[in-house]
Amino acid sequence: MKSIIALAVKYVSKPFVAANVAVGSVWSAVWTFPSVLGAAVLIAWGAEAAQFLMSQGLALAILAWLQTLPEFAVEAVIAYQAGQDPNQIHLMTANFTGSLRLLVGLGWPMIYAVAAYFHRRKYKSALNGIDLDREHAIEVVALLPPLLYFVIIWLKASLDWYDALILTVLYAVYLVLLNKIPPQGDEKLEEIERIPRAILSQKPYFRNTIIISLFLTGAIILYFVAVPFLESMLGIALAIGISQFVFVQWVSPFLSEFPEKVSAFYWAKKVHSAPMALMNMVSSNINQWTMLVAMLPLVYAYSRGGFASIPFDDHQRLEIILTIGQSTLGMVLLANMRFGWWEALLLFGMWAVQFVFSGLEAPPPGAAGINEFSRMLATWIGSEAARVEHFAHAVKIGMTGLYFGWAGVEVLMVAFGRRSLTAFTSFPKLVREHW
Repeated sequence: MKSIIALAVKYVSKPFVAANVAVGSVWSAVWTFPSVLGAAVLIAWGAEAAQFLMSQGLALAILAWLQTLPEFAVEAVIAYQAGQDPNQIHLMTANFTGSLRLLVGLGWPMIYAVAAYFHRRKYKSALNGIDLDREHAIEVVALLPPLLYFVIIWLKASLDWYDALILTVLYAVYLVLLNKIPPQGDEKLEEIERIPRAILSQKPYFRNTIIISLFLTGAIILYFVAVPFLESMLGIALAIGISQFVFVQWVSPFLSEFPEKVSAFYWAKKVHSAPMALMNMVSSNINQWTMLVAMLPLVYAYSRGGFASIPFDDHQRLEIILTIGQSTLGMVLLANMRFGWWEALLLFGMWAVQFVFSGLEAPPPGAAGINEFSRMLATWIGSEAARVEHFAHAVKIGMTGLYFGWAGVEVLMVAFGRRSLTAFTSFPKLVREHW
């Protein structure tokens, strides 16, 4: 983990220039990329087998922790440096909001796309939607409390030590609820891959040893490969000349969460386990809305030598409310326990718009450098860079309104009987059945 943190320091604390990246690190992608893929598959096998010994949601929660440790490390470094230099707070906000928006805007639609492709190949027909299992109501409903509490954080424009405590309690309650759900039934054994099925056929001691070994082996591989993998991928990205803010918000989270995406797509391609792939992403959403953010004021306080509020300016508050809006819409869309093709398409399209315009927006207050993308576009269209940046900022505000507006329309459809909130009606029944 120290090496991952050292790498994060190297790329987060300094200006991002291609000269910082050795040519050899770029070529290391040849061996690190397949190594990360292999580690992700090992962990996925372990989780697939573990869901028959514990609740599937709890297995996915454990999986989320293993997969997002590099993201936690990078965010911790940024929070520590923000404690030393308040001008770095915007990078801390950019990293966790970008990570969350990647999960919903890119991760969820890509799971659907992979499942739809393999459904077409296998059944020669279109996949109209991914239907969630009844117990997945726990994960869907568990998104609501942290989102509601984050509205309070957004209103007060700060993150404090007591926010960390409340978010941690919310996550602990989520784990308790998951633990009450029984493991998968034996009737679903035939749906899993041959290797996890062979593991489950072994005697209990040998079976448990294999599952733990898969988790540990995958984690160890990720530990040793994470640094050269990130270095090679970041080297390629930095050579393109990406701005610091866009790099921290989009590129860094994508790379640090890459093992998670591999596992999810591994399940999505089997079609029948696409709901598990989607819940893998949802579990990571909950993990990052709670534990990742809860870590920030603690690291920030350690850096400053005492507890202090992390202030959010108008730019950071816009990033936060935009992220809340997207996750709220995602939760509402899953509330009927089905993820439709048009929902996946629109979520991706809306994310793509904000992704493009993030590269054109003016640098946040206190950020160093100029925005080369907006300057080049302004030169090409014969306008002023400031005008392009102002338009990009207005687009981000508009996207925030669209997210909340769409979520509001879905709620109105529930009121008129055109849509259901199955997750919220199933949740109390699940709790009563298994408490």
